Amino acid sequence: MKKPIRVAVTGAAGQICYSLIPRIASGEMFGADQPVILQLLEVPFEKPQQALKGVAMELEDCAFPLLQGVVLADDPMVAFKDVDWALLVGSKPRGPGMERKDLLTDNGKIFVGQGKAIDAVAAENVHVAVVGNPCNTNAWICAQSAPRVPKKNFSAMTRLDQNRAMSQLAAKAGVHANDVTQAIIWGNHSATQYPDYYNAKIGGKPAHSVIGDETWAKSTFIPTVQKRGAAIIDVAGASSRFSAANGLIDHVRSLFTPGSIIHSAAVWSDGSYGIPADIMASFPVRTKAPGEWEIVQGFELNAFAVEKIAASVKELQEEIAVVKEMLAA
Repeated sequence: MKKPIRVAVTGAAGQICYSLIPRIASGEMFGADQPVILQLLEVPFEKPQQALKGVAMELEDCAFPLLQGVVLADDPMVAFKDVDWALLVGSKPRGPGMERKDLLTDNGKIFVGQGKAIDAVAAENVHVAVVGNPCNTNAWICAQSAPRVPKKNFSAMTRLDQNRAMSQLAAKAGVHANDVTQAIIWGNHSATQYPDYYNAKIGGKPAHSVIGDETWAKSTFIPTVQKRGAAIIDVAGASSRFSAANGLIDHVRSLFTPGSIIHSAAVWSDGSYGIPADIMASFPVRTKAPGEWEIVQGFELNAFAVEKIAASVKELQEEIAVVKEMLAA
């Protein structure tokens, strides 16, 4: 049997993690032959800690063959001890009337603390995937707070956005989502992101030649993907749960599994495609070795795409400016 991978999960008693955790334990994230040890973090209050104990009890009752241990924690120094992967799901949600700056500041404090704990106690080559929003900037904060860990080991999830784009393109073309490839997300995981209609393919052919409706792409497809999370909240009264968990499964599995598949992930920019270096932006990436990715070069970006990506990058830079003030305080 392989050596177990230690996986930390934050916000572990929350709704996303209720769908996520059993799928990690069953082998969907790291493979059907890869044992795991789960190290689950929740805030140190009675109700979430009781809920976390319930999660552990259900894991016991599943008798997953690959699950080699479960650690419950209310302290990041315990939860991140020796972990190989840290999945940062938990964050403070944006409340009514809350300004984005306030959300950045409040969540920034959380990710500073988690970054410092990861830096202090995680495994030497730990990889960190951030879901808690605003995830690009939270990943940037965490990376700044963990100088021991290479910046390339941090990522933020835009795979849910890619999955949303794939489903919208498939529905318009009357095909299955499996027929859609290269539905790349550029920029920030927010309403400014750019879902790439022009580089996407359907059945191996350019999506724009299959669909042939540029008006739909600009007026319906792109806004639908950008605002899908808000639309789900309006309908369901809660943010995305199992689709977010599924997006994270896909995100980590793709980063963990070498191959030729091109997928979307927010990673540390090296300046590719004119996106400024040293911010966390979503790019097309390809995995060379477990946890080792490269930004895929050669995609053509028309004037429309360049404009949309620039707007998303501007938002990222504004977010970083806000949190830099917090980090300097």
